[in-house]
Amino acid sequence: MSRPKPPLPYNMREVLQPGDAACPGCPIPMAWKVLSAVFGEKMILVIPACCSSVVVGPYPGNALKASIIHVAFASAAAVASGVAEALKRRGINDVQVIAWAGDGGTADIGMASLSGAAERNHDFIYIMYDNEAYMNTGIQRSGATPYGAWTTTTPIIGKTEHKKDVARIMIAHNVPYVATASVGYPHDLYAKLQRAKKIRGFKFIHLHAPCPVGWRFDPRYTVRIAKLAVETGLWILYEYYDGKIHLSGASRPYIDPARRKPIEEYLKYQGRFRNITPEKIEEIKRYVEMNWNWIKKHM
Repeated sequence: MSRPKPPLPYNMREVLQPGDAACPGCPIPMAWKVLSAVFGEKMILVIPACCSSVVVGPYPGNALKASIIHVAFASAAAVASGVAEALKRRGINDVQVIAWAGDGGTADIGMASLSGAAERNHDFIYIMYDNEAYMNTGIQRSGATPYGAWTTTTPIIGKTEHKKDVARIMIAHNVPYVATASVGYPHDLYAKLQRAKKIRGFKFIHLHAPCPVGWRFDPRYTVRIAKLAVETGLWILYEYYDGKIHLSGASRPYIDPARRKPIEEYLKYQGRFRNITPEKIEEIKRYVEMNWNWIKKHM
């Protein structure tokens, strides 16, 4: 007989309202359900220009029953820093400040303010939901777009550079907490948010978020593709704290290359890799092994 699961601290359906403006299969509301379960209405989201600015809906009909500050593309971390400091000065300790930004507003346009906030160790959580391109403005290449992927600005041969590893950049800032997560593993994300909630200082979570529109796959496969990224070893789930890497449970089996699914299994569902060559697939496999070697070195 299975043990009953403990009740969530908040009813996510009381915080995340139905009727958002997301595309079918969008990973954003999936992740917001987890945020709602952890923080309830006791969160202030700082959202720069991105898909989420549209998904949440226009005031006063927001899909999230939480305080939301919409800001310019480059300023999410700077604004979140200010809000966190203001709450601290007023002695408000039960409200979580969360910068919620896409890969364009994080890996590229927002990198300067992100680095500054991390260096100053401001007390908030920065979540980079990574759909691997500028989806809201037409599926243009970002620094987080993976090697070989089609975008509207890399239409012929795909992106020729590997994905920018923002989580590793944040680790180099010596912040208290960094984690990678995936919308395909909500319980893992929930646990990481709970840990981050208890840590004072700057926390960064890099959230893998497959986009049906930009990645060119059937919307019903969002979770399947998110899981395949982990099962092939392409997306490694881990936490960084106390000066070392802690591999997450879902990724532990795949430290052994023999237990990973073929990379091709992940690529075949996505139209953005339709024209990828065998040589580029081999380069992706080499890149995967390089990342795993870095993980093993720092565990």
